[in-house]
Amino acid sequence: MLTGELVLLKTSHRDKVREFIVKVSDDQLHTDFGIIELSSLADKVPGDTVVSHKGQEFTIQRPKMPDFFRHAKRTGAPMMPKDIGMIIAYTGLNKNDVVLDAGTGSGILTMYLGSIAKRVVTYEVRDDFVGVARKNVENAGLDNVELRCGDIVEEIKNLDEKFDVITLDTQNSKDVIPHVRNVLYPGGFLATYSPFFEQTKEIRDAIEAANFYEVMTFECSEREISFSSRGTRPSTSKVGHTGFITIARA
Repeated sequence: MLTGELVLLKTSHRDKVREFIVKVSDDQLHTDFGIIELSSLADKVPGDTVVSHKGQEFTIQRPKMPDFFRHAKRTGAPMMPKDIGMIIAYTGLNKNDVVLDAGTGSGILTMYLGSIAKRVVTYEVRDDFVGVARKNVENAGLDNVELRCGDIVEEIKNLDEKFDVITLDTQNSKDVIPHVRNVLYPGGFLATYSPFFEQTKEIRDAIEAANFYEVMTFECSEREISFSSRGTRPSTSKVGHTGFITIARA
C-alpha cells in the first residue's frame, strides 16, 4: 500500500463486524481493540492482516463506495444506493462525462458520481452542508469533485460550462429545469430525485415544457430477504419506498 492510500481495516468481535477507514501514514489508529501503527500498512497488500498491540487481527481491504456510504457523516437522509444505481444505469454515466450535481447534502450521490465520471461540479445552498460534504469527498480520496456553495436556481442561469449529465436532488428542481438545456450537451441526460408525488408531477410538467425526450419516471422498491431457522421471508425492518427517479434526455 502507498503512503496516503485509503485502507479499510475489518475485524469481528462477538459475531459483530467492525470497520475502520484509514490512510497509510505515520499516525496511529486507536480502537477498542488496541492501537495500530498505520505505517505498518505500507508493506501490506489487500488480503493481508495487521495486528493491534492487544493482539486483535484486522484484515486489510481497499474501500469501495458502499463502504464510504456506510461511514460518511450525514447531514440528512441521503439518496440510497438503489436510487443512485438507477441514475447511473439510465444515464449511462462513464469516465468521459462531466456532471453537474445540485443538492449535495452530505455528498453521497456526489461521491458515487465522482467515482465514475471524469469530473463533478456540485452545488449546495447551505455552507455547513458543504463543509460536511467536502470532508466526506476528501475521505473518499476523490480529487475530481468541485464543491460550490450556492443556490442552483440562480447559479445555473450564469453558468458558461457544458455538462454530459445533470442530477437534481432539490426542492426547487422544477425551477432549475427550464435552464438545464442551456448547459447540457445535446444527447445529455437530466436525472432528478423527488420523494413525493406532488413534486414529481411538477418536475414532469417542467420537463415537458422544456421539450426533453425519452422521459421516464421510476420508483425502485427494495426488499431485503431475511433468512432464519424459522424460515425465509422478506425483511420487515426496512421501508421500500424512498423516492422517484425521473430521467430525461436533451
